[in-house]
Amino acid sequence: MRVARITVALAAAFALTLEWSPGLSGQRGAGAGTGTAQGAATGQAGTAGQGQRQGGAGGQRQGGAGNGAAGPLDPFAMAANAVKLVDPATLEYGPPKGTLIIIGGGNANGTGLMEKFIELAGGAENGKFVVFPTNNGNRDNDGKLINYDPETVLRSWKGGTRNLKNVVMMHTADPKVADTEEFVKPLLDATGVWFDGGRQWNMVDSYKGTRTEREIKNVLARGGVTAGSSAGATIQGDYLWRGDTSGPNVLLTKEPNHQQAFALLKNVAIDQHINTRNRWWDLEEGMKEFKGKYLGIGLSEGTGIIVNGDRFEVLGRWKVAIHDHTYVHQPWEMPWFVLSQGDVYNMKTRKVEKYGIGNIIPPVPGGRGGRGGGER
Repeated sequence: MRVARITVALAAAFALTLEWSPGLSGQRGAGAGTGTAQGAATGQAGTAGQGQRQGGAGGQRQGGAGNGAAGPLDPFAMAANAVKLVDPATLEYGPPKGTLIIIGGGNANGTGLMEKFIELAGGAENGKFVVFPTNNGNRDNDGKLINYDPETVLRSWKGGTRNLKNVVMMHTADPKVADTEEFVKPLLDATGVWFDGGRQWNMVDSYKGTRTEREIKNVLARGGVTAGSSAGATIQGDYLWRGDTSGPNVLLTKEPNHQQAFALLKNVAIDQHINTRNRWWDLEEGMKEFKGKYLGIGLSEGTGIIVNGDRFEVLGRWKVAIHDHTYVHQPWEMPWFVLSQGDVYNMKTRKVEKYGIGNIIPPVPGGRGGRGGGER
């Protein structure tokens, strides 16, 4: 006997497998049963039998020894009724003041991302910038502390097309130092903060829970800007994606001290390099694990998002992938969708508000509408 299986990605981020045998509507295996699946399906009554499933729309399917006529399953109705979904409208995302610039790694030259960072932070002449190289590592392969040379770190910031007049480097591997008044002085009047790439857990080891982290957030509270690329993107999120010290292929670390980033952008997990390292699907694993707690944002190289409050706009060369597990996907849909340059996305409503071509997305009566990706 052939058993058909349909696996549906639920909004609560786990897979539900529905089983039925053609001609055995309402009956499981060889034995008779009286199982009820509330809200699971709509259907028409079949021949008399002992197995019974009642549908949310009032339909009923009964089966006996193989003569039952099965009505169509509605697994999406089952999903909505079986799981209490996270309501994104009740969550906070971006800071009430200030701007986040979150870049997916690679070369950002010519994308406008670096220019936007400098502009929003007051400009090359008047802005006060701080650069953190810490993600590049606190210790070398021999376990020795790395000493960063400020002139080397800041060379590209002071010269070339950036030509910043007021920029300093901040780094320590010691959280006790990071918690001192003396160390945080450059942040007290900073207008722009930059996080280098590397491994994001290095920033956590040095600054998480310290005065340095608090003063970084105060830069935003004053209307300033934080920006970063690759690991410098992930550290700005809430969950520390790929935070395991053993390597970046561990997506969800079991190390308790490397699970939380700085939460400058709350209730999200941020991945990077998704195009060049074929990471399009990776966030799905985490989103299923967290059952809709986090919005997954995957960034291509040379591509970033400009975050203001609960909205962001895509800027750069390619795509941003959105993994939203508060949404029940149709069977023909990918479990994620993509945004392109100029697209504006609202994390609270989980809707695309504008496409980069200039079209405002009208609301869909009775539905979520404007998810993006498939409409292009």
